Amino acid sequence: MPGRHAAESVRRAQIIKGAYAVAGSRGLDGVTVRRVADAAGVSTGLVLFHFESKERLTIALLDWLLDTTTELHVGDEIARIRSPFERLLALVQQEMNRLSSEPRRILLFFDFWARGIRHAAIRTKMRRELARYRMAFRPMVEEVLRSEPERFGKTRPEALAAVAVSFIKGCAVQSMIDQRGFDRGQYLAATRRLVGPRR
Repeated sequence: MPGRHAAESVRRAQIIKGAYAVAGSRGLDGVTVRRVADAAGVSTGLVLFHFESKERLTIALLDWLLDTTTELHVGDEIARIRSPFERLLALVQQEMNRLSSEPRRILLFFDFWARGIRHAAIRTKMRRELARYRMAFRPMVEEVLRSEPERFGKTRPEALAAVAVSFIKGCAVQSMIDQRGFDRGQYLAATRRLVGPRR
């Protein structure tokens, strides 16, 4: 029945949102079925009905986090920029803004990363998603390399994509380390001066 499936999907999303709230304030070690149920406004039985165990709930939270963190969107405003290099810089800036605006999300991301050291399923999911995120930059960096061969020489697309992602993730890490003092505008301006064309 479509109505039932829709209701179950809404309930699962509500529980995941509760799990994110708990993990965001207490870290992954603080996630319990009881706390998630309280944060989601549901019973512990309903949490277990949908996810069966704390372990499965944690993996579902990771899936949600990756789906909403490592998805790359190139909007019309960026797509209309004529210069491939400027287009790439605009995309990097967009992603810096997006990821550094939610330090709690990045903190949870690294909490999962640390847990993945000893948990093969988490490690595999995270590596796969990070590789996919880097690969999403590939068409744009290939255009940059074709348009400016004198500037980039024999730079390979995967190397330029990795550098772009490094700037983005670095910005997110800095925003997490210094949540009060980090100035995203200064970071973005410094990045542009570092990698932008010489005037």
